[in-house]
Amino acid sequence: MKQYLMLKISNNFLKKIYALGENCYPEEGVGFLFGLENKEIREVKVIYPVRNAREKEARHNRYDVAPQDIIKADEAAEEMGLSIIGVFHSHPDHPDEPSEFDLKWANTFFSYIITSVNDGKADASRSWRLQKDHSGFTEEEIIDKED
Repeated sequence: MKQYLMLKISNNFLKKIYALGENCYPEEGVGFLFGLENKEIREVKVIYPVRNAREKEARHNRYDVAPQDIIKADEAAEEMGLSIIGVFHSHPDHPDEPSEFDLKWANTFFSYIITSVNDGKADASRSWRLQKDHSGFTEEEIIDKED
């Protein structure tokens, strides 16, 4: 039986994710999604931007998060009574679809919001979940949460 997946996030948070992608352009922007989940719906309560720790030459199509930033994010989420439920990042001049690099480094637990930023302007976001067999991603429906 296929599990129906949804990610509930406010338009205000999506606007902030768009702004981060635009501000980081032509490099990838990145951050964590803090929230809660039940069997079918994850709800984003906080977005937590972090620095793209990838070497400068690769930031246009890759991101990395420094270990200390992962620890800080985990501690911050825990202090708020939340969990890290996902990651958001931008794709400069690339579709809002997972890349081969994303497939290689993804975790089956997280939701991945990918925002396409073309010519410096964010124009679309989609959310993805890595399939349990790591063979690909399944798109997750984004639903609007009241601000």
